[in-house]
Amino acid sequence: MQLNRLLTVTAALEASTGAALMSAPATVARLLLGAAIDAPGLVVARVAGAALFTIGILCRVASNERSGLAARGFVRTLLFYNVAVFVALAHANVALQLTGIGMLPVVTLHAALAAWCIACLYQLHRNRALQ
Repeated sequence: MQLNRLLTVTAALEASTGAALMSAPATVARLLLGAAIDAPGLVVARVAGAALFTIGILCRVASNERSGLAARGFVRTLLFYNVAVFVALAHANVALQLTGIGMLPVVTLHAALAAWCIACLYQLHRNRALQ
């Protein structure tokens, strides 16, 4: 099912990004933003990394969930997350002129994941209507 693929891909991406942020936040920040972060920023980046790793775990667990209601709620949450990250990074790029080598791929990836969430929600809604 498309939903299981979305959750599996998201689990892998978010868990690996979270692990990278927890272990090498300065490197990830430089690749994404093209700028260094200071000591307080390193702490915030590590906390964000833990949150991303947790999202990865939740996506992996949710991929085994069979409840349509739980799946819809989870995908709606992922949609919000992906749109929020897209907006935050697009703002950082355009308004703050932060641009690292990873900025465009990450912004594009979150836009694509948001679109995939919308497609899954549509599919879940359609399947529910057919029942």
